[in-house]
Amino acid sequence: MGKKRVVKIAGQEVIKESKAREEALIRKLVKKGKKLEKGRIYIQASYNNTRVTVTDEKGDVITWATAGSLGFSGPKKTTPFAASKVAEVVVERIKKLGVGEVDVLVSGIGSGRTAVLKVLASQNINIVSIKDITPIPHNGPRPKKVRRV
Repeated sequence: MGKKRVVKIAGQEVIKESKAREEALIRKLVKKGKKLEKGRIYIQASYNNTRVTVTDEKGDVITWATAGSLGFSGPKKTTPFAASKVAEVVVERIKKLGVGEVDVLVSGIGSGRTAVLKVLASQNINIVSIKDITPIPHNGPRPKKVRRV
C-alpha cells in the first residue's frame, strides 16, 4: 500500500488562495455587469476577533474579511487597529463593485466596532443607517445554583 503523502499548505499560501478566490468572484460580478447599488455591511466585534461581511439586499454574501484572515493573531486580533485594517480591505473590494448605499448592522461588544465605523465614514461610502443588533437577554431561564466547595 505504501505511505500516503500529506500535503501541507503554508499560511501565506492559504491567504493567497483565498484572495485569488475573492478576486475571481469580484471579476465575475463585474463581468456580468452587476452593480451592487445597495448592500448591507455586518460588523461582528467579539472579544477575540472582528469580522466584517458585505451582502446584497437579499442577504447573499459578496465579500468578507476578519482580523485573523489578514494575519493578526492572538490578542492583536481584538485591537481597533486590526479592525480598521479589516474595514479598509472590505472597502477596497466593494468599491470595485460600485456600491452606492449601505446599511450597517453592528453586533457584539468588542473594541473594533467603532474603528470599523470610522473607516467606513472616512472612505466616502454613503451610509444610510446604522443599527445595533447585539443580542440582549431579557431575564430568561433561572441561573444555576452557586457551587459550594
